[in-house]
Formats: sequence, C-alpha cells, structure tokens
Amino acid sequence: MKHISILVPRGAAALSCIEGAYTLFNKVNDFLMNGGKSPLFKVQLVGLTMEAQVYDRLFTVCPDLVTGDIHQTDLIIIPPVNGDMQKVIKINKDFIPWINKQYKAGAEVASLCVGTFLLASTGLLKGKKCATHWLAVNDFRQLFPDVDLVSEKIITDEQGIYSSGGANSFWNLLLYLVEKYTDREMAVFCSKYYEIEIDRNSQSPFIIFKGQREHQDESVKKAQEFIENNFQDKISVDKLSTMFAVGRRSLERRFKKATCTTVSAYIQRVKIEAAKKSFENSGKNINEIMYEVGYSDNKAFRTIFKKTTGLSPLAYRNKYNKEVMVFQHN
Repeated sequence: MKHISILVPRGAAALSCIEGAYTLFNKVNDFLMNGGKSPLFKVQLVGLTMEAQVYDRLFTVCPDLVTGDIHQTDLIIIPPVNGDMQKVIKINKDFIPWINKQYKAGAEVASLCVGTFLLASTGLLKGKKCATHWLAVNDFRQLFPDVDLVSEKIITDEQGIYSSGGANSFWNLLLYLVEKYTDREMAVFCSKYYEIEIDRNSQSPFIIFKGQREHQDESVKKAQEFIENNFQDKISVDKLSTMFAVGRRSLERRFKKATCTTVSAYIQRVKIEAAKKSFENSGKNINEIMYEVGYSDNKAFRTIFKKTTGLSPLAYRNKYNKEVMVFQHN
C-alpha cells in the first residue's frame, strides 16, 4: 500500500487542492475495491501540529497526524498557499527538513500550482525543471534563479519530483500520478468520472502576459512603457538605447536582469498579447490583426503566435471569441 501525505500548511492554502487530492486517491481505492481488488492508497493529512487550519475564513482542515509521527511515506503532496511567498515559506519552513529527509529515504514529492515555492525552498529543485501558475512566474524566477522554470508546462516529472501549472491543472498532475501508480485504464476512468481533460500538457493558452514591473530600474521601466504603447511600430534595441541614452549592451543586460526576458522577446510578447485580445473581442480576420500588431509576414506571425499560446491564430479565435462560438453552435 502506498502512503500519501498531503500537507496541511499554514496560511491561505487552496482548499480545493487539498480536498481534490484527498478525494481522488480515496476514490481510486473505492474503484479498485468495486472491481474486487485491494485498496492501494493510505491517504493522510499532515500538519506541523495537530492544530486545525482555517482556510478562506470558513473551512477547517484537521491534520490526521504531524510530520514527527511519520517515519516513512511514499508521496508528499504540497498544496498551494497564496500570499507573499517569502512569508509563506517562512511560516511553513518547519516542513522543509522533513520533506528533504523523506525524499532522501525514497519518497516522491509533488507540488500543486504555487506550492512550487515551498518545494523550491527545500533545494530539491535546484537545476531541475518545474512548473507553477503563470501569474507567479516573475516572482518565482526572482526567488529561485537556479531552478529551470518551464512556465508553459502543465506537468513536470524529474527524479521523483513533480510539479503542476496553475489553478485547476493540479487535476492533470493527480491523474498523471494515478496512472503511474495504477494504470492507464484507471486514469482514463477517473478523468471521465470527474470530467477532466486528460493529457493536457500546456497552460500557454491561458497565460496573460504582464511584464515584470517589480524592479527599480527606471530606464527599463520607460522602455517597457514605450514598447507597450507603440507595439504596432517597428521597435529596435538600438532605437530604445538612443531614446533613453543607454548603451545597447547595457540596456540589454539591464532589461534582462530586471524583467527576466530579453528586449526582443518582450516586444514579441506584447505584440502577441495585443493580438490575443483582438482575437477574443473583435470580428477582424487574422491578416487584419496581424498587420495591426506590427507583423507583415503571415508565416512568421502564425509561427510565433502558436509558439507563444500553444494554438494557431484560428484555433485561438475559435476557442475564446464568443461570437465565433455562438456562430459555430448555431
């Protein structure tokens, strides 16, 4: 029997992730027993103390036991805790030595959404790939520059350490683990039972690009503002360096340090974000929108758009434009 330890962290934890993980693995036990098989999982809620945690001011979660009571487990699930991540890590720091000890003893560790911050604070992610909520990407890179954050991914799996993308994508990681611990048939059955799209691998279609502004470099902020207000024009690094009296190499270095991306990549992301909004809210065709955001090469635009969003321009419009959706259903 596999022992699963779901952390009951301090702070504004996402109750749905705790309840979802607890329910799913117990439900798999029910499905197995209904098929004449033995249950596979022993699922427990684990706290730093036996004190109940109150989430969203309404919901109380009581740990089954504390970390000191568990000498060995097979899987640790770290749910997301929202808020100032440095404070989140500080109030939950006593989980860290226990997680490290269990991992060294053979346990696997899975973080859900921004639970990645607590996982990264253990040091176990150093040099490894991980995912988190797209909205937390900039903060994560600032705190953990030695971790390879793959912001578009739904699931990462490296040496017994798992992570999931944002919000409800935690269900996809849970299904992934169910399949690993049981079989494909059980994972598919669970996906149908809970009506979850199985095998989603990208959160790119959901990402809303917001340039990193939490820095103190005023020249870079001015460059960001100029790009965002003039994305339809041809903007070069040379033009920006001349405008703000900063050497080209210096601007590129400072821009990357402040925003965690290059100037050219930033310009591209701003253009694609503007195109996405037009596809969502207007009836314009692909070429019209392409020209509006400053592209003239149809193939280049489609390639960059798909690389950024995971969808072609047409597929994106069909997915998010209400008028198109109504027309298709009629």
